[in-house]
Amino acid sequence: MFVILGAAGKVGFSTATALREAGLPVRAVLRDAAKADKLRAIGCDIALADLQDPAALRQAFAGAQAVQIILPPPLRAEDAKGEMRQMTANMAQAIARAGPECVLAISDYGAHVGEDIGMPTMFRHFEERLRELAMPKVFLRSAEHMEGWDRSIPTAIAAGILPSLHHPVERVFAAVSTGDVGRIAADFLRRPSAADVERIVHAEGPRRYSAADVASALSQLLGRTITAQAVPREHWQEALKRTVSASTAGLLVDLYDAHNKGGLIDVEPQGEVCYGTTELVEALRPFVPA
Repeated sequence: MFVILGAAGKVGFSTATALREAGLPVRAVLRDAAKADKLRAIGCDIALADLQDPAALRQAFAGAQAVQIILPPPLRAEDAKGEMRQMTANMAQAIARAGPECVLAISDYGAHVGEDIGMPTMFRHFEERLRELAMPKVFLRSAEHMEGWDRSIPTAIAAGILPSLHHPVERVFAAVSTGDVGRIAADFLRRPSAADVERIVHAEGPRRYSAADVASALSQLLGRTITAQAVPREHWQEALKRTVSASTAGLLVDLYDAHNKGGLIDVEPQGEVCYGTTELVEALRPFVPA
């Protein structure tokens, strides 16, 4: 049995779909029962568990051959760091009890960086905690999700401007479709190497993009010109607080500061990379009105 935590999310659903298409048994672990129908439709068993409920997690992971886990940024947490550390501890304890043959953890570009750079640093702690587990592990570090730009599309449609925290807007960075991350993860789950105690793999798209490239893709999809515009640094915190808590916004501010230094949010030196096939314009297409 392959157990996929967060299976209703974009990455988790992609992994679950790929495994089911291969005829493999999948237990989809969800927090919200209302999201179960699409997973039942592809033949998944369903387990309900919250990341803050260690007992429910232990039950969801019981009998697993392999487990895929993900650490979701808490959007409204007053203490985002504390909540992410607690979720990490709960997952690690549940996995230790269940004893699967292997674990695949969706991590983040920049998780290898020693200094505090916000959100990637929380994934560095995530990896460090999971290294205490005895079974083989794959840390699949995902580049920035292409689909994350969907939050800026309404502004782009209304004003013709794509706001960006990437400075300058012409600087390229690694990005990947969530669907590709899920499919890459499924491939590792299906073909684990028992000899690998730990494997670190970076997932990014077929090429690198800039915020200007995102604007160009939206221009193509909308049939009119969209221009990328850098949001002034002093406005980042307030802009982010429109959608996330002040605590989570602080982690994201530090992340984009690291991005804009250049070279920090990238593949670990001599690191392994898997490349997805989905181009940016195709990842954004579902979010643009027909």
